[in-house]
Amino acid sequence: MIAIDNLVKYHGTNRILAGVSLVVNKGEVTALVGPSGGGKSTLLRCINGLETFDTGTIRIGDMALQGTLGKPHPKATLLKLRQTVGMVFQQFNLFPHMSVLENVMSGPRYVLGQTISEAEATAKMLLHRVGLADKLHAKPGNLSGGQQQRVAIARSLAVNPSAILFDEPTSALDPQMANEVLAVMQDLAKDGQTMIVVTHDMDFAERATVVHLMVAGTIAKSGPPRDVLGNGL
Repeated sequence: MIAIDNLVKYHGTNRILAGVSLVVNKGEVTALVGPSGGGKSTLLRCINGLETFDTGTIRIGDMALQGTLGKPHPKATLLKLRQTVGMVFQQFNLFPHMSVLENVMSGPRYVLGQTISEAEATAKMLLHRVGLADKLHAKPGNLSGGQQQRVAIARSLAVNPSAILFDEPTSALDPQMANEVLAVMQDLAKDGQTMIVVTHDMDFAERATVVHLMVAGTIAKSGPPRDVLGNGL
């Protein structure tokens, strides 16, 4: 479903990604682990078009992103990409002036062009799924961190993406809130949602389908969790 071939990215003279190649199959949960500064988050942002890359190719279904040597990707390509790949960030990135319901409706309304009634029905269903049906009209600032992250997951799901990218989704949360979010992610995994997760949570990584250990912009090791993680990193 997602195939990355020989991805190279520089920041100035600093090489961030040094020829990364990997494949994510439909329904897999792929964990990206490794020390900070290894290129994990940068790779995720390249997959979703939030950052450009210099050379290489990312194929997502029938779409392809090519290296641009720092030039922006075409807007039409990015729009199609955002309809296919969702993203959940470490810091939630919710719209603070919108209610929970309006946040989740935003994708169906402005990306998919759904009517208000269609988008509202989708949003209510997803907020029920993540355990927040009683928070429809709350503003993000009145929610806990775990609740905000669950809203962010619902918002990502609202465009019915083929894959969802998670960039350290629990690192800003205390253990109880993190467990709330991880429970939602594990539920998605059971339903066959394709996911790529940058994480330092080894308990979650151990439940992934495939683990890639990234070090210094390269994939140092790949395979089932038991082979890559062993006794931990």
